[in-house]
Amino acid sequence: MHLVVQGPGMTAALAEDAAHLAQCAAPERVSATAWRLRGVARSATVEAWCAAHRLDCAEVPEDRRLVELRLLTIDMDSTLITIECVDEIGALLGRKAEIAAITEEAMRGEIPYAESLARRVALLAGLEEAALERVYRDTLTLSPGAERLIEVCRSRGIRTLLVSGGFTFFTERVQARLGIDEALANELEVIDGRLSGRLRGAIVDAVAKAARFREVAARLGLSKSQTLAVGDGANDLAMMAEAGVSVAWRAKPRVRAAAMHALDFSDLDGVLNLYS
Repeated sequence: MHLVVQGPGMTAALAEDAAHLAQCAAPERVSATAWRLRGVARSATVEAWCAAHRLDCAEVPEDRRLVELRLLTIDMDSTLITIECVDEIGALLGRKAEIAAITEEAMRGEIPYAESLARRVALLAGLEEAALERVYRDTLTLSPGAERLIEVCRSRGIRTLLVSGGFTFFTERVQARLGIDEALANELEVIDGRLSGRLRGAIVDAVAKAARFREVAARLGLSKSQTLAVGDGANDLAMMAEAGVSVAWRAKPRVRAAAMHALDFSDLDGVLNLYS
C-alpha cells in the first residue's frame, strides 16, 4: 500500500517530515499539494500528525490507476457546490435557519431524507420561481477544485453523473456549466409562477441515488472497481456503498466513517490524487 498525504498547505518539507515519521523512502510528488509515501500503511501516529497540520492521508492500493476509472458519480449540494440550495432559497423568505436545521438533521441521518425534504419544500410555498435565479447567480459557488475534477474526467473519457437531493433548476445549470454527462434531482412544483411547496414526481433520496448509479454503471458495462462516488451526507451513503472507491468530502461524521477515504482539508480535485 501507499500513503497519499495532501492538503492546501502541503509542502516538500512537510512531505519529508511525513516520510521520516513513517520511516519510509523519500516521498514522491503527485501534484502541487499531494505526495505519495510508498510501502507505508496508515498509523495512528501519522494520522495524528496529518490532522495537526490540516492534511488528509489516505491508504491507497499500489495498483489503483486513474486510467481504469470509467464513472464518477458526485453529489451536488455541499459537495460539488458550496451551498445547500434549499437553505438559500429559504433565506429569501426569512426561513434559512429553520430550514437549515432540518437539513443538518437529514445530512446527519437523524431523520428520513424524504420526510426532511417534504418539510423543507413546504416552507418554500409562495416564493416566485424567478427568485431561484437569484440564488444561482448570487449565492451558488462551485467548491474549490470542482472544475478541475470534472475537466480531468472529461479529458480522460470518464463518464460523469451528478446526483442530487436538491433541485433540477440548479442541477441543469451546473450540468451545462461544467459539461457533466448526466444528472438526477428533484423537481419543484410551480403553479402560476410560484412554488407550491410540493415536488413533482418521486423524491430523489438515498435509494434513488443508488439506483441511478447502478443503472448507469450497468448501462456502461462497468465493474465495481471502475466506479467512484463522492458525497458528504447520509443520503449519499447507499450510492457510495455501490462504488469501487468512495470518498467523503468535508463530510458528516457518519459519512466519513463509512467511506473508503475522507478528505477534510483538500480541494475536491484531491480525489484524483487517490489514483496513480
